Amino acid sequence: MSTSLDGFVGRKNGEQDWIEWNQDAEFKNHYQNEIMQKVDTLLMGRKMSKEFISYWEDIVDNKPENADFTFAQKLVNLRKIVFSKTITEIDGKNAVVENGDLATVVNKLKAESGGDILVYGGANFVASLIENNLIDEFNFFVNHTAIGDGLKIFTDTIKLKLLKSRSYECGVVANQYSRDIQ
Repeated sequence: MSTSLDGFVGRKNGEQDWIEWNQDAEFKNHYQNEIMQKVDTLLMGRKMSKEFISYWEDIVDNKPENADFTFAQKLVNLRKIVFSKTITEIDGKNAVVENGDLATVVNKLKAESGGDILVYGGANFVASLIENNLIDEFNFFVNHTAIGDGLKIFTDTIKLKLLKSRSYECGVVANQYSRDIQ
């Protein structure tokens, strides 16, 4: 998840105009290949899912010349589970809506054999996963901008253990954490 230097994941209305979009090849390789190589399922909240799904499917369906075409193919081909309390269906390849209890469903998914489960926000959805102790590993992409105020995903104190940290030419620092369970 992209964060600002001061720990926000979006401005008050979710804007992400502060994110470094001019990403260098090493950074793109990190999140498009290293992180994604073991993933077979994406979880996302309803609010961001429609735009996410249509954006990546448009690249696959209409823009084979796009620099992110291979990554888009990966995302489109992955199983996507959209959590919602208000919708029961969503348009998109390999996408289904889940209306059940978040903790019950996610724990059931985690018990399945297969690859890793990756979460693609938004802020409220990720906060709910954190509050229910459902995230085992965090990958934060710290951008070189402080925004002063905005959306956050942590509502309480949580101890994390730093596993890896690496800075990239584009100014983003990738920090990987696990829960610091003691």
